[in-house]
Amino acid sequence: MNIGYDAKRIFHNTTGLGNYSRDLVRILSEIYPDNSYNLYNPKPAKVDRLQPDGKIVIEQKPKSFLSKKLSSLWRSKWIVKQLVKEKIEIYHGLTGELPYGIEKTNIKTVVTIHDLIFMRYPELYKAIDRKIYFKKFKFAADIADVIIAISEQTKQDIVDFLEINPNKIQVIYQGCHQVFKDELSAKFQKEVLNKYHLPKSFILNVGAVNERKNVLNLIKAIENTAHNLVIVGTGTAYFQKVKKYVTNHKLNDRVFFLSGMSMEEIATLYQKAQLFVYPSIFEGFGIPIIEALYSQTPVITSKGSCFPEAGGPNSIYINPKSVDEIRAAIIDVLSDEKIKNTITTNGFKYVQRFNDEVIAKQIMNLYKDLMND
Repeated sequence: MNIGYDAKRIFHNTTGLGNYSRDLVRILSEIYPDNSYNLYNPKPAKVDRLQPDGKIVIEQKPKSFLSKKLSSLWRSKWIVKQLVKEKIEIYHGLTGELPYGIEKTNIKTVVTIHDLIFMRYPELYKAIDRKIYFKKFKFAADIADVIIAISEQTKQDIVDFLEINPNKIQVIYQGCHQVFKDELSAKFQKEVLNKYHLPKSFILNVGAVNERKNVLNLIKAIENTAHNLVIVGTGTAYFQKVKKYVTNHKLNDRVFFLSGMSMEEIATLYQKAQLFVYPSIFEGFGIPIIEALYSQTPVITSKGSCFPEAGGPNSIYINPKSVDEIRAAIIDVLSDEKIKNTITTNGFKYVQRFNDEVIAKQIMNLYKDLMND
């Protein structure tokens, strides 16, 4: 098959959407190398975490001068002519979008929708952004031959908010990068801790530092304990609010903010952490949870939403709005080695359902079914 992908996030995003896109292409190309995987990238790459080989995985760019100058328009509309010319059989919008006009071609279409948080929590988004997001997602959901939802929670939201027939939606979970499954050497781990001046014992949180991720409540939860906290991620106004709180409460020697790290360095933090705490208010799935489980690090995360789908029955679930509940869960896990080991062992067993081979087979079967329709 000759498959095309909306590859903007592959080459321009280092967080969840980019990781999902890169991992999907990576595992498909490794396990099913007989296909061509064409990555349609509107602009020169800023992220080099996936390197196209030019044979199986091929980076495709705008061809004309005007398309290069107006790359957003190329990605949303003009790309269709290029897809037809290059004989793409299936086009997969990896992050909720499909180009206008593709529905008038013979190209089969798939779109992955990660979440509809902008509709569930509209107060977190500007009105103009919500309007744009809704128009894009609704169009893609309406014209796609198949929609992939990354969790049962997201599937239900697509049905409820976009009014899509559930029979059109398949739930296929996300995986994570191989680096989080490999045990890194003790020497490298020590080098990472020394490089970033980190303590030997710490709690870890990974993700964008924004209001929805709720990291301020985590900081408040460890404030009156002896525990250290490492936060990997950046943000804007909320991030500054969080840093101000840390400074005002004299927590700078126990709360560490890191960014710009390599995948191997982040994997080291997962493997060295005593505990991974993810008190997000809402997610489409929550890749950091499975990264922690693969790293054999116990997880505390939020009740409801998609979190039990990612964390499984043995992770600890808390009310993310309750500082006391977060603190109590941290103390319970870290004060009882037996509980900690049970959570870790069972979490590692659970996370095997997100292995590359499982996900790749589900995606490829979807593609094959489309071609046989």
